[in-house]
Amino acid sequence: MLLTVDNKLKKIVVIGDRVLIRLSKTGERTQSGLYLPPGVQEREKVQQGYVIKTGPGYAIPMPVENEPWKTDEEQVKYIPLQVREGDLAIFLLNGATEVLYEGEKYYIVPQGAILMLERDDEL
Repeated sequence: MLLTVDNKLKKIVVIGDRVLIRLSKTGERTQSGLYLPPGVQEREKVQQGYVIKTGPGYAIPMPVENEPWKTDEEQVKYIPLQVREGDLAIFLLNGATEVLYEGEKYYIVPQGAILMLERDDEL
């Protein structure tokens, strides 16, 4: 399969309560008019970016009962995340893990490190 812009992230599976975020392009200029290099902006304690993919959520523990009538095919159940794909998330950088995938920088962030979401309900 040839990877394109549209399908290059389809192979990624996010686990548990984690979220894959791409940083948004913020203004490179401070309020006083100074231009900051990208490295300075990336070291801020709070960052914002768009949610690209989400994990299934928090796993609900299965009972350990050994019932002979139960099938072995029972599915794991999850409590879904509040975050959705396309949301603008403001998150704590110290709770995030930076990864490089296909030459682009992404952050894997647990839902607990996300402070606020901006959601466009029309999407």
